[in-house]
Amino acid sequence: MADHKNILSADQITEAALTGWRQDGQSLIARFATGDFATGLALVAGLGAAAEEVNHHPDVLLTYPEVTVTLSSHDVGGVTSRDVNLARTITDLAAELGIAPAPA
Repeated sequence: MADHKNILSADQITEAALTGWRQDGQSLIARFATGDFATGLALVAGLGAAAEEVNHHPDVLLTYPEVTVTLSSHDVGGVTSRDVNLARTITDLAAELGIAPAPA
């Protein structure tokens, strides 16, 4: 999964074993039950910084009491290694805040 311009197959995405993420068409989606708005805002701030660092930006929906994140490589029209890598980073950031992905 090293080439960030190659669209990954459904099997490759499954093999990535992303906790809490599911494929929906050309995107990866995860929900994080934050329990309150302030924790959700902290998660959004952290994932925003991580996204800026790698110059790959998810769609983020912050509501009370959850954050929904959608990842897709729009430039190639599907899920790539950039999305898988950022999904792992976001899951790790959530875990640091004591947040587990919510069931889809």
